[in-house]
Amino acid sequence: MHAACLASLPKPTVQAFLDSLSGRELVFLAHDWRFWARPSQREPEGSWTTWLILGGRGAGKTRAGAEWVREQVLCGNAGRLALIGESYAEAREVMVEGVAGLRALGPSDERPRYETTRRRLLWPNGAVATLFSASDPEGLRGPQFDAAWSDEAGKWPDAEAAWAMLQFGLRLGEHPRQVVTTTPRAVPLIKKLLADDAVRVTRATTYDNRANLADAFFSTVIKTYEGTRLGRQELDGELLEDDPDALWSRSVIEKTRCGAVPELVRTVVGVDPPATSGAGADECGIVVVGIAADGRFYVLGDRSRGRLKPADWARRVADAYDMFEADRVVAEVNQGGEMVTAVLQQVAPHLPIRQVRATRGKWVRAEPIAALYEQGRVRHAKPFAELEDQLCNFTGTGGKSPDRLDALVWAITDLMRGAGNPTIRRL
Repeated sequence: MHAACLASLPKPTVQAFLDSLSGRELVFLAHDWRFWARPSQREPEGSWTTWLILGGRGAGKTRAGAEWVREQVLCGNAGRLALIGESYAEAREVMVEGVAGLRALGPSDERPRYETTRRRLLWPNGAVATLFSASDPEGLRGPQFDAAWSDEAGKWPDAEAAWAMLQFGLRLGEHPRQVVTTTPRAVPLIKKLLADDAVRVTRATTYDNRANLADAFFSTVIKTYEGTRLGRQELDGELLEDDPDALWSRSVIEKTRCGAVPELVRTVVGVDPPATSGAGADECGIVVVGIAADGRFYVLGDRSRGRLKPADWARRVADAYDMFEADRVVAEVNQGGEMVTAVLQQVAPHLPIRQVRATRGKWVRAEPIAALYEQGRVRHAKPFAELEDQLCNFTGTGGKSPDRLDALVWAITDLMRGAGNPTIRRL
């Protein structure tokens, strides 16, 4: 019997079953993953090497990955494991210390202890799991493992390099295996895994785990994103391919990843402010871009946020300006006119601001910037999921205003034009 089966029975039947168990049996049941797991969270049958779990936000994929690792350790199937996250911090906060992480599972006497200095988990039976960062693929060169868990591989910054290094190290034991838990993104690594017939794939949606998620999450987040392209990816766990009518493609975006940002000549904060601050208000697009001596543009930060009051988005702009040591703020004033500048200067009088007005359509303004991407002249300092989704979904027709895209376009356009352009007035 599984938990879902038991929950479907009348309450008196459920209570009678629980009353029939001893204290020891109740403790065992509380930690028995085979009882609690949904079908999509259970290990695939048969012989396999890689198990890919694709799921929406809160679908329980992290719990499934952690429980699989725990079972491999307790059954003696794995003694040397690799835990790979987007960064060392992500690996520890989610895979180790998170609410569904390895240190939260099982009875206290079976749980591993974390050795901070060596970034590793130690189980009472002698098994060891070492944390690695996908941002540092070379860190995987040398060690060897008999099992591995890779989390959120869909947003790893150097995914294919980190994956390759992991495969070389997965060479201990008779049958080394690995599990990958991630929200799907149409990046080369995930598409490669899905195309491999030897990879077992299970899928889960946010809705599948409804009983374990906060009501507020469903009444706000679900309502906002349900049915949208972002919602289909982040909630339904769908892999979204490129829109053939969009100016940007995900394959082009993936080529913009850069390991380091060179010294920059100028840096600006592009701002596309919302016209209102009500429940249905657009986001305030806030994107930071710099230009290097070689003429390449570097997208440094995306501080965009929705449903903010004017003073709140103005503070976010000021914080971005200070954090990235920018040279100026470039703000679109079509909607708010002088109010936009007044709000910014009231919150942060030190900001040097340039007003820009849109005299052409979004598509026409965005085309030259998309061309720069095609030419390899724009780099992203790290993945910016929401911004990149807007770029790859922008077809110039319908839909919600692409505020992050607009802020990016204004920032790069300003860097291209230079300080002497008479059509931009400095305040």
